[in-house]
Amino acid sequence: MIRTLVVDDDFRVSAIHSAYAARVPGFEVVGQAGSVAAAVDAVRELRPDLLLLDVYLPDGSGLEVLRRLLAELDGDRPDTLMITAARDVASVRSAMQLGATGYLVKPFGFAALEERLAAYRELRERVAALDPVAENGQAEVDALFSATRPTALPAVPAKGHSAPTLSLVLAAVRAGGRDLSAAQVAEQTGVSRATAQRYLSYLVREGLARLELRYGTTGRPEHRYRVT
Repeated sequence: MIRTLVVDDDFRVSAIHSAYAARVPGFEVVGQAGSVAAAVDAVRELRPDLLLLDVYLPDGSGLEVLRRLLAELDGDRPDTLMITAARDVASVRSAMQLGATGYLVKPFGFAALEERLAAYRELRERVAALDPVAENGQAEVDALFSATRPTALPAVPAKGHSAPTLSLVLAAVRAGGRDLSAAQVAEQTGVSRATAQRYLSYLVREGLARLELRYGTTGRPEHRYRVT
């Protein structure tokens, strides 16, 4: 069983995410924490394999939890899946630099978390099955590095497209629950409208989003986007 610690400042959200994780085969929720200090103490005491970690905590940032665990435990620290409403590129970049294995933007349903946890479980199984004597080929290495990525995103974005920004734009369209304009996506993600439009067009080309035209009484039709 993969021992999992849920860290979120809202106890109701923490309970929901704990229930979600407990439903996924192979995962056991061993505790919950609602602050930076409580999270660090819980990791020391419970030694979980995985953190489901929020960025916004009452006594600081979830990123500070990662920094403290990196300094204190180094290679013995648990893996981390960020689960947060923070959509800014700076938070995504910091999480990646601090070793987070994934980044899931709130709100989300059980299916989205199940996909990420199943991918993480597969990664652990592949690492455990590696032969320490044999030399691993490039294909196996690539598979390990891509295992925790959501299947909806291309492994390597096209030139001129940033993976964190692409994730933010796709998450915004997903979270919208309806068709969104480029201006609405730009407002939600903090990027410019032109950048949002460029990334939305890329998602359409990749088959990850659908373009719909909304016709008004006059003028050109408005471009709206929704996930496929």
